[in-house]
Amino acid sequence: MPRRLPLELIYQVFALLSAFVLVHGAYITLVRPRAEAFLAREQAVLHKDPRHVQQRNFYVVLKDYEQEACLVLLLWALAILGYKGISVWRQRRLLDHDLLRLPAGLPIGPEDSRELEQRLQELPAPQRSLLLPRALRTAILRFAATRNVQDAATALRDVCRSEGERLESELSTIRYIAWAIPSVGFIGTVRGIGAALAQANRAVEGDITGVTRNLGVAFNSTFIALVISIVLMFFIHQLQLMQERLVLDTENYGDHHLVSRLRSRPPV
Repeated sequence: MPRRLPLELIYQVFALLSAFVLVHGAYITLVRPRAEAFLAREQAVLHKDPRHVQQRNFYVVLKDYEQEACLVLLLWALAILGYKGISVWRQRRLLDHDLLRLPAGLPIGPEDSRELEQRLQELPAPQRSLLLPRALRTAILRFAATRNVQDAATALRDVCRSEGERLESELSTIRYIAWAIPSVGFIGTVRGIGAALAQANRAVEGDITGVTRNLGVAFNSTFIALVISIVLMFFIHQLQLMQERLVLDTENYGDHHLVSRLRSRPPV
Protein backbone atom coordinates (compact mmCIF):
# COMPACT_ATOMS: atom_id res chain seq x y z
CA MET A 1 0.00 0.00 0.00
CA PRO A 2 2.72 2.63 0.74
CA ARG A 3 4.03 2.30 -2.82
CA ARG A 4 0.66 2.78 -4.46
CA LEU A 5 0.45 6.57 -4.25
CA PRO A 6 3.82 7.37 -5.90
CA LEU A 7 3.14 4.81 -8.65
CA GLU A 8 -0.29 6.27 -9.31
CA LEU A 9 1.09 9.81 -9.24
CA ILE A 10 3.75 8.92 -11.82
CA TYR A 11 1.09 7.29 -13.96
CA GLN A 12 -1.13 10.38 -13.79
CA VAL A 13 1.71 12.73 -14.77
CA PHE A 14 2.72 10.45 -17.65
CA ALA A 15 -0.92 10.17 -18.77
CA LEU A 16 -1.29 13.97 -18.78
CA LEU A 17 1.87 14.45 -20.86
CA SER A 18 0.81 11.70 -23.26
CA ALA A 19 -2.66 13.20 -23.65
CA PHE A 20 -1.18 16.64 -24.39
CA VAL A 21 1.27 15.29 -26.96
CA LEU A 22 -1.41 13.21 -28.68
CA VAL A 23 -4.06 15.93 -28.83
CA HIS A 24 -1.68 18.75 -29.71
CA GLY A 25 -0.13 16.66 -32.46
CA ALA A 26 -3.57 15.94 -33.90
CA TYR A 27 -4.43 19.65 -33.81
CA ILE A 28 -1.21 20.69 -35.55
CA THR A 29 -1.36 18.07 -38.27
CA LEU A 30 -5.09 17.64 -38.83
CA VAL A 31 -7.64 19.83 -37.05
CA ARG A 32 -6.31 23.37 -37.54
CA PRO A 33 -5.05 22.92 -41.14
CA ARG A 34 -8.42 21.52 -42.24
CA ALA A 35 -10.34 24.19 -40.33
CA GLU A 36 -8.30 26.96 -41.94
CA ALA A 37 -8.72 25.42 -45.40
CA PHE A 38 -12.49 25.20 -44.91
CA LEU A 39 -12.75 28.80 -43.67
CA ALA A 40 -10.68 30.00 -46.62
CA ARG A 41 -12.99 28.21 -49.07
CA GLU A 42 -16.07 29.60 -47.36
CA GLN A 43 -14.62 33.12 -47.43
CA ALA A 44 -13.93 32.81 -51.15
CA VAL A 45 -17.50 31.66 -51.78
CA LEU A 46 -18.88 34.57 -49.74
CA HIS A 47 -16.94 37.07 -51.82
CA LYS A 48 -18.55 35.65 -54.95
CA ASP A 49 -22.03 35.16 -53.46
CA PRO A 50 -22.88 37.37 -50.43
CA ARG A 51 -26.11 35.39 -49.95
CA HIS A 52 -24.22 32.14 -49.42
CA VAL A 53 -25.09 30.45 -46.12
CA GLN A 54 -21.90 29.33 -44.41
CA GLN A 55 -21.88 25.62 -43.56
CA ARG A 56 -20.91 24.05 -40.27
CA ASN A 57 -17.68 22.09 -40.11
CA PHE A 58 -16.49 19.67 -37.45
CA TYR A 59 -12.89 20.87 -37.59
CA VAL A 60 -13.94 24.51 -37.25
CA VAL A 61 -15.91 23.63 -34.13
CA LEU A 62 -12.82 21.99 -32.61
CA LYS A 63 -10.06 24.33 -33.77
CA ASP A 64 -9.73 26.71 -30.80
CA TYR A 65 -7.43 26.38 -27.81
CA GLU A 66 -10.22 25.83 -25.30
CA GLN A 67 -11.52 22.80 -27.17
CA GLU A 68 -7.98 21.42 -27.36
CA ALA A 69 -7.58 21.84 -23.60
CA CYS A 70 -10.92 20.11 -22.99
CA LEU A 71 -9.88 17.13 -25.10
CA VAL A 72 -6.56 16.89 -23.24
CA LEU A 73 -8.42 16.85 -19.94
CA LEU A 74 -10.85 14.24 -21.27
CA LEU A 75 -8.07 11.85 -22.30
CA TRP A 76 -6.30 12.43 -18.99
CA ALA A 77 -9.45 11.65 -17.02
CA LEU A 78 -10.17 8.54 -19.11
CA ALA A 79 -6.62 7.29 -18.48
CA ILE A 80 -7.10 7.69 -14.72
CA LEU A 81 -10.52 6.04 -14.91
CA GLY A 82 -8.99 3.12 -16.80
CA TYR A 83 -6.27 2.72 -14.18
CA LYS A 84 -8.77 2.65 -11.35
CA GLY A 85 -11.17 0.44 -13.28
CA ILE A 86 -8.45 -2.18 -13.83
CA SER A 87 -7.63 -2.03 -10.11
CA VAL A 88 -11.27 -2.71 -9.22
CA TRP A 89 -11.42 -5.56 -11.75
CA ARG A 90 -8.31 -7.18 -10.23
CA GLN A 91 -9.91 -7.02 -6.79
CA ARG A 92 -13.19 -8.45 -8.01
CA ARG A 93 -11.40 -11.49 -9.42
CA LEU A 94 -10.48 -12.55 -5.89
CA LEU A 95 -14.17 -12.82 -5.02
CA ASP A 96 -14.35 -15.87 -7.30
CA HIS A 97 -11.78 -17.76 -5.22
CA ASP A 98 -12.04 -19.49 -1.85
CA LEU A 99 -9.12 -17.85 -0.07
CA LEU A 100 -9.70 -19.70 3.21
CA ARG A 101 -9.83 -23.13 1.54
CA LEU A 102 -12.07 -24.76 4.14
CA PRO A 103 -14.67 -27.53 3.69
CA ALA A 104 -18.21 -26.25 3.28
CA GLY A 105 -20.08 -25.87 6.56
CA LEU A 106 -17.01 -26.42 8.78
CA PRO A 107 -17.22 -24.14 11.86
CA ILE A 108 -14.24 -21.92 12.64
CA GLY A 109 -12.99 -21.60 16.22
CA PRO A 110 -10.36 -19.31 17.76
CA GLU A 111 -7.81 -22.12 17.55
CA ASP A 112 -8.12 -22.04 13.73
CA SER A 113 -7.19 -18.37 13.47
CA ARG A 114 -3.44 -18.87 13.14
CA GLU A 115 -3.82 -21.36 10.28
CA LEU A 116 -6.29 -19.14 8.42
CA GLU A 117 -4.05 -16.12 8.81
CA GLN A 118 -1.14 -18.15 7.48
CA ARG A 119 -3.14 -19.10 4.39
CA LEU A 120 -3.82 -15.45 3.68
CA GLN A 121 -0.14 -14.61 4.20
CA GLU A 122 0.76 -17.22 1.56
CA LEU A 123 -0.97 -15.15 -1.12
CA PRO A 124 1.31 -13.22 -3.51
CA ALA A 125 2.37 -9.85 -2.15
CA PRO A 126 0.29 -7.78 -4.64
CA GLN A 127 -2.85 -9.71 -3.64
CA ARG A 128 -2.27 -9.42 0.12
CA SER A 129 -2.71 -5.66 -0.11
CA LEU A 130 -6.11 -5.91 -1.80
CA LEU A 131 -9.35 -5.32 0.03
CA LEU A 132 -10.62 -8.89 0.44
CA PRO A 133 -7.48 -10.43 2.03
CA ARG A 134 -7.08 -7.40 4.31
CA ALA A 135 -10.70 -7.53 5.45
CA LEU A 136 -10.56 -11.28 6.11
CA ARG A 137 -7.25 -11.05 7.96
CA THR A 138 -8.49 -8.19 10.14
CA ALA A 139 -11.63 -10.11 11.07
CA ILE A 140 -9.65 -13.26 11.84
CA LEU A 141 -7.17 -11.39 14.06
CA ARG A 142 -9.99 -9.63 15.89
CA PHE A 143 -11.75 -12.96 16.46
CA ALA A 144 -8.53 -14.53 17.75
CA ALA A 145 -8.01 -11.67 20.18
CA THR A 146 -11.56 -11.28 21.51
CA ARG A 147 -13.17 -14.67 20.75
CA ASN A 148 -16.27 -12.65 19.88
CA VAL A 149 -18.10 -13.16 16.58
CA GLN A 150 -19.69 -9.71 16.70
CA ASP A 151 -16.29 -8.05 17.08
CA ALA A 152 -15.01 -9.94 14.05
CA ALA A 153 -18.04 -8.88 11.98
CA THR A 154 -17.57 -5.26 13.07
CA ALA A 155 -13.89 -5.38 12.13
CA LEU A 156 -14.77 -6.74 8.69
CA ARG A 157 -17.33 -4.00 8.08
CA ASP A 158 -14.97 -1.29 9.36
CA VAL A 159 -12.30 -2.31 6.84
CA CYS A 160 -14.85 -2.32 4.02
CA ARG A 161 -16.25 1.04 5.09
CA SER A 162 -12.83 2.66 5.30
CA GLU A 163 -11.93 1.23 1.89
CA GLY A 164 -15.12 2.68 0.43
CA GLU A 165 -14.24 6.09 1.86
CA ARG A 166 -10.72 5.83 0.47
CA LEU A 167 -11.97 4.93 -2.99
CA GLU A 168 -14.41 7.82 -2.83
CA SER A 169 -11.66 10.28 -1.87
CA GLU A 170 -9.43 9.05 -4.70
CA LEU A 171 -12.05 10.21 -7.20
CA SER A 172 -11.36 13.83 -6.24
CA THR A 173 -8.87 14.34 -9.08
CA ILE A 174 -11.32 13.03 -11.66
CA ARG A 175 -14.12 15.16 -10.22
CA TYR A 176 -11.85 18.19 -10.43
CA ILE A 177 -11.22 17.46 -14.10
CA ALA A 178 -14.96 17.04 -14.70
CA TRP A 179 -15.46 20.48 -13.09
CA ALA A 180 -12.55 22.05 -14.99
CA ILE A 181 -13.78 21.06 -18.46
CA PRO A 182 -16.96 23.22 -18.43
CA SER A 183 -14.93 26.00 -16.81
CA VAL A 184 -12.45 25.95 -19.70
CA GLY A 185 -15.42 26.07 -22.08
CA PHE A 186 -16.78 29.14 -20.32
CA ILE A 187 -13.36 30.77 -20.57
CA GLY A 188 -13.62 30.31 -24.32
CA THR A 189 -17.09 31.84 -24.21
CA VAL A 190 -15.84 34.93 -22.38
CA ARG A 191 -12.84 35.24 -24.69
CA GLY A 192 -14.99 34.93 -27.80
CA ILE A 193 -17.60 37.44 -26.62
CA GLY A 194 -14.88 39.90 -25.58
CA ALA A 195 -13.21 39.61 -28.97
CA ALA A 196 -16.57 40.03 -30.69
CA LEU A 197 -17.29 43.22 -28.75
CA ALA A 198 -13.90 44.55 -29.79
CA GLN A 199 -15.08 44.21 -33.42
CA ALA A 200 -18.31 46.12 -32.76
CA ASN A 201 -17.10 49.24 -34.57
CA ARG A 202 -16.50 47.25 -37.75
CA ALA A 203 -19.94 45.65 -37.42
CA VAL A 204 -21.48 49.13 -37.32
CA GLU A 205 -19.73 49.84 -40.61
CA GLY A 206 -21.31 46.73 -42.11
CA ASP A 207 -18.47 44.18 -41.75
CA ILE A 208 -19.74 41.52 -39.34
CA THR A 209 -17.18 38.89 -40.27
CA GLY A 210 -15.05 39.43 -37.17
CA VAL A 211 -18.05 39.47 -34.85
CA THR A 212 -19.49 36.24 -36.20
CA ARG A 213 -16.11 34.51 -36.14
CA ASN A 214 -15.49 35.39 -32.51
CA LEU A 215 -19.05 34.51 -31.48
CA GLY A 216 -18.42 31.15 -33.11
CA VAL A 217 -15.41 30.73 -30.78
CA ALA A 218 -17.65 31.50 -27.80
CA PHE A 219 -20.43 29.08 -28.66
CA ASN A 220 -18.22 26.29 -30.01
CA SER A 221 -16.07 26.15 -26.88
CA THR A 222 -19.12 25.92 -24.63
CA PHE A 223 -20.73 23.28 -26.84
CA ILE A 224 -17.67 21.01 -26.92
CA ALA A 225 -17.03 21.44 -23.18
CA LEU A 226 -20.58 20.47 -22.24
CA VAL A 227 -20.60 17.44 -24.55
CA ILE A 228 -17.27 16.23 -23.14
CA SER A 229 -18.49 16.81 -19.60
CA ILE A 230 -21.60 14.68 -20.22
CA VAL A 231 -19.51 11.82 -21.60
CA LEU A 232 -16.98 12.01 -18.78
CA MET A 233 -19.61 12.06 -16.03
CA PHE A 234 -21.09 8.84 -17.43
CA PHE A 235 -17.77 7.02 -17.05
CA ILE A 236 -17.21 8.51 -13.59
CA HIS A 237 -20.55 7.20 -12.37
CA GLN A 238 -19.80 3.78 -13.88
CA LEU A 239 -16.49 3.60 -11.99
CA GLN A 240 -18.16 4.73 -8.78
CA LEU A 241 -20.78 2.01 -9.21
CA MET A 242 -18.04 -0.61 -9.70
CA GLN A 243 -16.27 0.54 -6.54
CA GLU A 244 -19.44 0.48 -4.45
CA ARG A 245 -20.29 -3.00 -5.70
CA LEU A 246 -16.76 -4.17 -4.86
CA VAL A 247 -17.08 -2.98 -1.26
CA LEU A 248 -20.55 -4.49 -0.80
CA ASP A 249 -19.61 -7.79 -2.44
CA THR A 250 -16.47 -8.03 -0.30
CA GLU A 251 -18.54 -7.54 2.83
CA ASN A 252 -21.00 -10.20 1.69
CA TYR A 253 -18.11 -12.56 0.89
CA GLY A 254 -16.71 -12.12 4.38
CA ASP A 255 -20.09 -12.69 6.00
CA HIS A 256 -20.73 -15.84 3.99
CA HIS A 257 -17.28 -17.48 4.04
CA LEU A 258 -16.03 -16.36 7.45
CA VAL A 259 -18.33 -14.58 9.90
CA SER A 260 -21.29 -16.95 9.55
CA ARG A 261 -18.99 -19.90 10.35
CA LEU A 262 -17.24 -18.44 13.38
CA ARG A 263 -17.83 -20.15 16.72
CA SER A 264 -16.62 -18.77 20.01
CA ARG A 265 -15.85 -22.30 21.19
CA PRO A 266 -15.60 -25.64 19.41
CA PRO A 267 -18.95 -27.44 19.07
CA VAL A 268 -19.46 -30.24 21.55
